[in-house]
Amino acid sequence: MTSNQNNNWQFAKAVLRTPFTIGAIAPSSLPVAAELAAVVPMEGAPVVVELGPGTGSVSDAISARLPTGGRHIAVEVDGDLVAHLRRTRPRVETIWGDACDLTGLLDAVGVDRVDAIVCALPWSLIDGEKQREILDQIAEVLTRDGHVSVLAYPHAHWLPRAQDFRIALHGMFTEVVRSPVVWRNAPPAVVYRCRQSTSHAISL
Repeated sequence: MTSNQNNNWQFAKAVLRTPFTIGAIAPSSLPVAAELAAVVPMEGAPVVVELGPGTGSVSDAISARLPTGGRHIAVEVDGDLVAHLRRTRPRVETIWGDACDLTGLLDAVGVDRVDAIVCALPWSLIDGEKQREILDQIAEVLTRDGHVSVLAYPHAHWLPRAQDFRIALHGMFTEVVRSPVVWRNAPPAVVYRCRQSTSHAISL
């Protein structure tokens, strides 16, 4: 079995296990992965956190940009996918946990500030209170010059939770830029790039 076939098989098993916690029907494509990973600094020793790494397609794009001294921490809620990532991508520090516990999970591995956060969570399946809880913690750990990239799907644009998420995102960050639709993905996707939380902006 090739690496891509293995990733697809692992992804399919995860969907069958928890169909209401995975918002895609296949791992992120190379163009989407590259778009998400574009926020990763390519110099210094940045700390990058990936939320919802799945089978690792975006993890590979992050690793391709990350400098030698950088640190890549991935938070995944599915235990089987955690085992898959630890086996196939040992350079990535994969943590089994929920993004709602982000600050606690990072504290446990000695991290209190993060230079970039890459999110491929199924936001349209997450209720508004939990969305806000995750975004609050992202803003709390992100450095003043840090960036966040967030995956979303145009087909879910009008779902109530997707609308709640966009409102929360624009309320949390002073800059939110949406990419063009990436059609070479299943389903087609967009990426939001965000920087500087409003709480940081107030303190300037």
